[in-house]
Amino acid sequence: MSFRCETSAVPTVLRDDEALRITRWDFAPGASTGWHRHGWAYFVVMLTDAVMRVHDGAKAFDVPRSAGETYVRPAGVEHDVMNGSGRDMAFVEIELKRPDKLFPPG
Repeated sequence: MSFRCETSAVPTVLRDDEALRITRWDFAPGASTGWHRHGWAYFVVMLTDAVMRVHDGAKAFDVPRSAGETYVRPAGVEHDVMNGSGRDMAFVEIELKRPDKLFPPG
């Protein structure tokens, strides 16, 4: 249940510790992440204006996004994300592994 494309999105892990995983995702036009499931709740911060094409396993739909826009999803979300724009798309994804570890006591 994924898009058929010749280009994969490029993930760059910016931080990965016991509390968070922060990844920048860069997509050429038509690039996709591939089918995946999120093990943690996460939020996304768009870096560019884009049309995010999302396949949820049943259908694909387009979601227009604006630079600076954010959204949140729960753990367990399964999907494939494709750049449906005619230009590059980028966002930062922040996965919350252990929010209680972000600010240790002391």
